[in-house]
Amino acid sequence: MAEKIVVEGAPRSSRGKNEARRLRQTGKVPAVLYGGKGAAITLAVNAKQVGAILRSESGHNTLFQVDLGGKHEPAILKDWLVDPITGNLLHVDLLRVAMDVRMKVMVPVHTFGEPSGVKVQGGVFEVVTREVEIECLPADIPTEFRVDVSGLMLGKQLRANELPLDAQKMKLLTEPERVLAHVVALKVEEEKPVEAVAAETATPAEPEVIKKGKKEVEGEEGAEAEAKPKAEKPEKTEKKK
Repeated sequence: MAEKIVVEGAPRSSRGKNEARRLRQTGKVPAVLYGGKGAAITLAVNAKQVGAILRSESGHNTLFQVDLGGKHEPAILKDWLVDPITGNLLHVDLLRVAMDVRMKVMVPVHTFGEPSGVKVQGGVFEVVTREVEIECLPADIPTEFRVDVSGLMLGKQLRANELPLDAQKMKLLTEPERVLAHVVALKVEEEKPVEAVAAETATPAEPEVIKKGKKEVEGEEGAEAEAKPKAEKPEKTEKKK
């Protein structure tokens, strides 16, 4: 089915912002086709056809044919630039594909089902990694990996090596132990203020002790200061006599 997806392309001789603007006004977008044994070619491709591929189920991993005046070359979307304001495509990079050569691609991971660790144990389900890298032939690129996580218990993880991957056709390049999703205990935010209050209550205790100590020291010094004049008073009396 992928071979039926065709993107019209036309050679582009001139470059620059003005040329790119003119192309976009005619419903086309500047592109570069490269990779494989062929040389890099600057093209103008149909913007709607490329946009439809990006919005499709297989997305950027969609294998399609670039129509170069009747000659078809298999390719995939390697990179693209979108206007942040209008959302229109500004430029695309097309990677030429050799159907008999294995290639590296990123494949999204989608989970379904409610984990037992959430339903029964009150945990929280978190997705850690949303895509993995694999190596396979262009015709074997999967749209996605779907994983049922209903059996995932509290404290348990879904790892990359547990994906339903066809080992005959695909090789996992992402670390096998990479955590894709897990069920963790709910973070009790109520305890934090209590601990904070306890810490705040405990913190002033030291200054109070210090203050008391200072007062005691000051009291002793004051007592000594008061004692000295008392001792000096008889001397003054003797002088008067």
